[in-house]
Amino acid sequence: MKKIAVVGEFTKESKSQVFLNRALDDIKKKLGYDFEYEWVDTLKVEQEGNALLKNYSGIWSAPGGRFNSLEGALLAIKYARENNIPHLGTCGGFQHTILEFARNVLGIKDAQHEEYNPDAQTLFITKLACSLAGQRMKINIKQGTKAFALYDKTEVEEDYYCSFGINPTFREQLNRPDLIISGLDTDNEIRIFELPNHKFFMATLFVPQANSTFDRPHPIVLEFVKSCL
Repeated sequence: MKKIAVVGEFTKESKSQVFLNRALDDIKKKLGYDFEYEWVDTLKVEQEGNALLKNYSGIWSAPGGRFNSLEGALLAIKYARENNIPHLGTCGGFQHTILEFARNVLGIKDAQHEEYNPDAQTLFITKLACSLAGQRMKINIKQGTKAFALYDKTEVEEDYYCSFGINPTFREQLNRPDLIISGLDTDNEIRIFELPNHKFFMATLFVPQANSTFDRPHPIVLEFVKSCL
């Protein structure tokens, strides 16, 4: 049976994490897909590395704040990116995913996340001037992208549960052919990005699982699961 690793530490107080479990459970029940998913502690990932990750057919970089091991969270993303393993990052998972890309693709080895190390010299992920937590906002979807193929529309609304995002200082460095910015908000801020030369590799600052129901699974979550299978 295929297994999906949800990399992060689960807490029932986190709505976005509860939504994640519900979305995957709904897809299993509605469509009869034969898969399991389990939460994997980031510290365990850091300690066991690829020997652990090779047991999974997909990796969901979970939402949530300040996990036990930032290095473990990034290691799982790097493994998925380099081995063509389906990957989805949402909310905090989006932040971790872009940080992994900054360190290992852009070559900014000291790129850091303000929530983990607020005094770091190179903060690639910083606290947003205005928190998005609890907000529902419009996103413009770029045609010709995986995101557009899934939504089949150029404008959507999604829910946010985050207070951190990409430091505007580094925005231009993300305009590269090997990273597609497929969703922007009305202020032109990055809200979805994907890797074009990958089976499925996407990250969203919003929480798609919040809008996934039994009768209408969210297209991004559903496509991620299909890719894992």
